[in-house]
Amino acid sequence: MPPIVAAVHRAATHSFTKSTVEEITLVEGQGVDGDAHCGVTVKHRSRVAADPSQPNLRQVHLIHGELFDDLALAGFDVGPGELGENVTTRGLDLLALPVGSRLGIGEALVTVTGLRNPCRQINGFRPGLLKQVLHTDDEGRVERLAGVMGIVSRGGVIRPGDAVEVTLPPEPHLPLTRV
Repeated sequence: MPPIVAAVHRAATHSFTKSTVEEITLVEGQGVDGDAHCGVTVKHRSRVAADPSQPNLRQVHLIHGELFDDLALAGFDVGPGELGENVTTRGLDLLALPVGSRLGIGEALVTVTGLRNPCRQINGFRPGLLKQVLHTDDEGRVERLAGVMGIVSRGGVIRPGDAVEVTLPPEPHLPLTRV
């Protein structure tokens, strides 16, 4: 199955979940139009408190829809948009992409900056969910499974059903780390 957009979401307020909508518009260098995290500088509350002048490397949040399948198998009822992502994909291993990967989605282009670092708020949404999306593997490495973050390199409209075209950056490829 070629990679596609399964759903798109936005929220004007800093709520945990985002509403599913028919389309979103990405604004170059800022993020999702009408979303609380849209802007040139950081909008995430804890990052604003630390240094509001930091560049916003978290303009767009993408989650692979297969995560919801895995969570369901573990007994968690979680659907698209409920973990706060803007774009839910299918058929693409987002977590395996290197830093700087470019995702052509609809009219827009998103450059992947890193992994979402899930926080304790997830347990407020569904008790025990944090351990499902943030844990340590058998070799002692921290695994973050709650999607990737990116910046908008070219604005445009994104809709469910849009293809996702991946362009890898020049080698050497750097693995994603939390942003």
